[in-house]
Amino acid sequence: MQLLYQTHSPYARKVLVMAHETGLAGLLHVIHQETSPTLRNDLVFAANTLGKVPVPVPVLMLEGGLTLFDSSVICEFLDGLHEGPLLIPVKGPERWRALRLHALAQGMIDAGIALRWETERRPAEVRWSPMADGQTEKLIAAYDFAEREAPTGPLDLGQIALAAALDWLEFRALPDFRAGRPRLTARFEAFTRRPSMTATTYRGQTRDAA
Repeated sequence: MQLLYQTHSPYARKVLVMAHETGLAGLLHVIHQETSPTLRNDLVFAANTLGKVPVPVPVLMLEGGLTLFDSSVICEFLDGLHEGPLLIPVKGPERWRALRLHALAQGMIDAGIALRWETERRPAEVRWSPMADGQTEKLIAAYDFAEREAPTGPLDLGQIALAAALDWLEFRALPDFRAGRPRLTARFEAFTRRPSMTATTYRGQTRDAA
């Protein structure tokens, strides 16, 4: 299986961490592809009509020609391939807690991406500070929720997504989630020591032009 990947994408990181945690990483041929909303990548467009690797990510190309895109879809596909405990619980409170935490992590990434557009990626003359302020407020509220609801229990997709999101927010020097949040910080630091995280660290910068 070929995984079209971006080394600085939190959506792609989530998928690859999950592949490591389920023992499937060795089955993936990971190919870095640079793309952004302003930088077309024809290979990515051919596999994903939306032309996206960073949002959503990544693209998984299967034998037989089928391609899967959107990180959530790929994670669900991978969870059906391994023999260990499912990382997306099938029922009960565990399922809804995992999916809720996953949704929170996805929202953090979305807010962080929007904040970066308004603070560094758009030309300075068209940046809109009220939008930046609004996205910052979303992140702070999400951090506070994650502090109150710091995940416990067996590993699941929500915990993976949260770790990938928080690590990306630090990688991009976005609003700090550590200050005043000891439970969230401790769990994050413990998670980042997992082999799946140390094997998939972020690197590289967004390119908006060739």
